[in-house]
Amino acid sequence: MARTASLSGFPEWLPEERLVELHVLDTLRKTFELHGFSSIETRAVETVGQLLRKGEIDKEVYGLSRLQDDDADPASAATAKTDPNALALHFDLTVPFARYVVENAGYLAFPFRRYQIQKVWRGERPQEGRAREFTQADIDIVGDGTLPFRYDVEIALVIAEALSALPIPDFLLRINNRKLAEGFYTGIGLTDTAGVLRSIDKLEKIGADKVAELLKTELGATDEQARAALALASIRTPDTGFVEQVRALGVSNDLLEEGLSELEQVISAAVQRAPGKVVADLSIARGLDYYTGTVVETVLVGHEQLGSICSGGRYDALASKGNRTFPGVGLSIGVTRLVSRILSQDLAKASRSVPTAVLVALNTDESWGAAQDVAAQLRTRGIATEVAAKAEKFGKQIKFADRRGIPFVWFTDDEGKHQVKDIRSGEQVDADPATWTPADEDLHVTVSRA
Repeated sequence: MARTASLSGFPEWLPEERLVELHVLDTLRKTFELHGFSSIETRAVETVGQLLRKGEIDKEVYGLSRLQDDDADPASAATAKTDPNALALHFDLTVPFARYVVENAGYLAFPFRRYQIQKVWRGERPQEGRAREFTQADIDIVGDGTLPFRYDVEIALVIAEALSALPIPDFLLRINNRKLAEGFYTGIGLTDTAGVLRSIDKLEKIGADKVAELLKTELGATDEQARAALALASIRTPDTGFVEQVRALGVSNDLLEEGLSELEQVISAAVQRAPGKVVADLSIARGLDYYTGTVVETVLVGHEQLGSICSGGRYDALASKGNRTFPGVGLSIGVTRLVSRILSQDLAKASRSVPTAVLVALNTDESWGAAQDVAAQLRTRGIATEVAAKAEKFGKQIKFADRRGIPFVWFTDDEGKHQVKDIRSGEQVDADPATWTPADEDLHVTVSRA
């Protein structure tokens, strides 16, 4: 169903496609609010200095400049990313949220639970699942000074519940812990743990042999160290069995033990409350440097080539103000990536192509005012209603409704008698505009699995 956009990387939906996207957004919003998350929205623009504080993502950031800036010069674009005060569009919602927390800390009650659904912009090569402008839906919990580890468990369970409510294939949350990985790498003598994580993060894209070469040529790892790092990344279990497998590798490190304990808690709780939806996957690294503990990536089963549809984790030092820190944990759902796959694979469809349930037909052009009165009565009861624009033959008005995807047409004769016609079945019955209501499944647009 999805069309090729005229400007690559900037998707636009047809009305019936937009209804599917709205269903996804509404479902996520309702689930997040049921768990006590408050909605916020941050500005689309941040300073380059703010955006590039953590992680190697400068090539993905869109800088801003005025087309008619009198002070502009040809080198301005090249120098923009070296100027921390230059402006750029945000590439995710976590970094702007960290800034928001710091600036509004005096007005927030901690732990602060927020959800945020907004557009973001990223300079990627467009392909299915990767757009330059797309919608993300984030949830985060942030503490003041400390944040109990139990929230890492809760975030994973909320996301599992939210995704389960969507018209998508089965999914799997793949969870690891950065402390576990960093402790292991330190234990085998690889001190540039961030570099090792970035190399391991490329495992699925380039394969084990090329990752081993990166570890040896760029980070100075020995053959034995590279084999050990890849052995850790090969561990994947649907339960807490990963603990014994890690310890069998014979590496001792305090940070490793802390990470093992944290990951064991997350997996243990998830296996109980979201069975079949979570695995411990020690290849998951997450490329951004601000993650400090739990890290998560989520794939659709049978659609793994799409990449992660939901990712995130724990960050303990992203937000700080003087000696005050605001540790957080959160996950981000790639709404546009999900919707594009739903549409391209016909995984779900809307029950009709427009919100309108009823078209009020016109006998004559002079009856337009009376038709508006009927429409107003229907709308007071939440029935989406349109009024025909002109008094054509009833057959043409019915065809118009059918072409628009409107299921019911309302008729009023010269004596004030009302009837409503279900144009799908052809059934036409007497009706009172003060009391008539369509069946629940026709009152609102519904989206269901195909």
